[in-house]
Amino acid sequence: MKKILLTSTALIATASVAAAEVKFEGYGRFGLGYVEDRGDTADDVILVSRFRLNIDAKTETDTGVEFSARVRLQADEDADTGEQKAAGLNGALFSVIYGGLRVDAGNVGGAIDNLDNYYGTEPGLETFLGQYSGVDYDFLGYSSDGAGSNAVFFQYKIGGGAVSASYDQGDRDRWDISAAYTFNNVTAALAYGQTGAPTDGEKESLVVLTLGAEVGDVSGSLFIANDDVDKEESGVAYGLSGAYSLGAATTLQFAYGDGGAGARNVGVGAKYDLGGGASLLGGIGQIQSGDEDGQLRADLGAQFAF
Repeated sequence: MKKILLTSTALIATASVAAAEVKFEGYGRFGLGYVEDRGDTADDVILVSRFRLNIDAKTETDTGVEFSARVRLQADEDADTGEQKAAGLNGALFSVIYGGLRVDAGNVGGAIDNLDNYYGTEPGLETFLGQYSGVDYDFLGYSSDGAGSNAVFFQYKIGGGAVSASYDQGDRDRWDISAAYTFNNVTAALAYGQTGAPTDGEKESLVVLTLGAEVGDVSGSLFIANDDVDKEESGVAYGLSGAYSLGAATTLQFAYGDGGAGARNVGVGAKYDLGGGASLLGGIGQIQSGDEDGQLRADLGAQFAF
């Protein structure tokens, strides 16, 4: 009888494993990072690093509905002190997918965070340059090293089109909506986000339009936005970025962002594919915030996926 019970338990455990899937994947990177006049607590040149491990679990019902969850383990250096920080888990992200419909809950990225070509090409090992730098609006974003916002995200895809929406109650209601359409090798996307007014202020909003294309060895994106945050930080933000594959292993990168009262940056980078998921990356550029003097920034190192 004891053997029968043990066998039954083993079969049940095996069936549970077969019905579900747990996957571990991520990347590591390390190298040198330079920031002009970094500060009093760290040298201008420090050792930069990141370890990121995504832990994904999913299962699928008999009717084809997929349920999944993700947590992320991540460790970075402290850019202010140059010291290493301990790894920690972030808030959980839960998803339900059926056909073209996706619903996320928990630590989610909103409709703007998931907008096609919002981030474009980000040169450098640390991806410290971006076409979006002129935006000051604080939209709902996925948190890699924190709890994140407890929010919801919806997306529906059909053909070459997609519509998305997200909502975060928080202290102030925050919601985003977006639409995107891909025709041939061109993707156009439009998004609007709004955050409710605080007790002593006004509501904030952001409108974003992106356009991305890929032709042969060249890919690029255009970015234009208008954010209404306050009198000093409102205005039009704009930018562009791109990449050019120079042979089978080398890719050249570029990014420019400006506008509003946000940070303005311009820079270039390069990536060399070593094979097996490993690459050498580096970038150099200038970053300026408001009326402050610009800072030269650069990095160089290796990244490998697993």
